[in-house]
Amino acid sequence: MLVTEITPPYLRIAAEIRRRIEDGELAPGERVPSTRRLAAEWNVALATATKALTALRQEGTVTARPRVGTVVAERSRVRRQAAPTPPRRAEGEMGRELSRERVVRAAVALADAEGLGALSMRAVAARLGTAAMSPYRHVEGKDHLVRLMTDAVYGELELPRPAPEFWRDRLEAGARALWELHRAHPWLAHAGPINRPLMAPNVLAYSDWILGALEGLGLPPSRMFDVNVLLYGYVQGLAVHLEREAHAEAASGMTEDEWLAGQEREMAGLVTPDAYPSYSRWLASLGEEGYDLSLDTLFTTGLSALLTGLASTLP
Repeated sequence: MLVTEITPPYLRIAAEIRRRIEDGELAPGERVPSTRRLAAEWNVALATATKALTALRQEGTVTARPRVGTVVAERSRVRRQAAPTPPRRAEGEMGRELSRERVVRAAVALADAEGLGALSMRAVAARLGTAAMSPYRHVEGKDHLVRLMTDAVYGELELPRPAPEFWRDRLEAGARALWELHRAHPWLAHAGPINRPLMAPNVLAYSDWILGALEGLGLPPSRMFDVNVLLYGYVQGLAVHLEREAHAEAASGMTEDEWLAGQEREMAGLVTPDAYPSYSRWLASLGEEGYDLSLDTLFTTGLSALLTGLASTLP
């Protein structure tokens, strides 16, 4: 069966990705174009691009990997000249099965794979294989959905039980747990600004755990809340770059190392001893290995400095 112009756009997109896999243009484990790239390439809405990837996921051709995106399945079930068929979407049946938990779970998976910018109620519906308005039966809108998503992933926080007795150990453990959560869900750093906190049970439970570490230190209540926000803001500030790097890689098609390798010539012409003596001297001292920027290392270094600074201000 040929894919004609009367075939829905998302099926034409899915058929083209199948062709690329069949012809070896996309190998198992290799990342397929993101929803943003497909939407731009085919001049369609993000929801349509999401629907195409959802159809491929449901048939086992591709799979979603957190912090990576959608990749070709290791054992793809693509069959040459197979007719593209839409995923089952019997609204009566699916509508009864749909729940708030399923909507939130699908939204988290979408944001993990494509970022918060790709999230919309229509895209979530496409991922679930339901009518575009179906999620509204369980969620008021995107803002409400993001709050539910945030609360759901905060429920994954692995805080030590019992909590460390020493305040610094407890704050460090809390910050590290929050960092790992942002690593697992990079979109979380974009869920909301620190001056507009999301009122959700699991988010409040984390703040309650942090504030418990500050009890008995002689800090005024306002200062205790400042420390709580400062610690969160520090984690969020670094975690923002996790998703930015994922976006940059998707847009350029290059990993961080590949991009840096392409900048060597320009860097060599720009960084000269006359123009930037300290920068060029210390850059040269790194040798052939160069400087390997690690967000995990920066997190540990900054957290230690932050906690040491806080300790110096305690009564």
